[in-house]
Amino acid sequence: MSDSIRRVASVIGLPPEHRAEYERLHAAVWPSVLEQIARSNIRNYSIYRHGDLLFSYFEYVGTSYEADMAAMGADPATREWWALTEPLQAPLPMRDPANWWATLPEVFHTD
Repeated sequence: MSDSIRRVASVIGLPPEHRAEYERLHAAVWPSVLEQIARSNIRNYSIYRHGDLLFSYFEYVGTSYEADMAAMGADPATREWWALTEPLQAPLPMRDPANWWATLPEVFHTD
């Protein structure tokens, strides 16, 4: 993997009463949302669940992370998707208040 790839991992809570709906939505992510993820230079995006926690991982391959994330945040389909998924989530207290998901520091990596 190239040094130009930025690896991003984050966590958020998922209350048990929202688990089935969250997983149902993610079993059929809207094509327009997937297209915006690709346009925002995100690759290998995965979400895992461990109990009441969601863990996400993706690789950013662009050159302007802030601009690409802003473009994603401005996309109407993505905003509509977030309007469905965010009420199902429970942000963790240890997160940066500027971020919905808590970003995790990378401790180790090998290619």
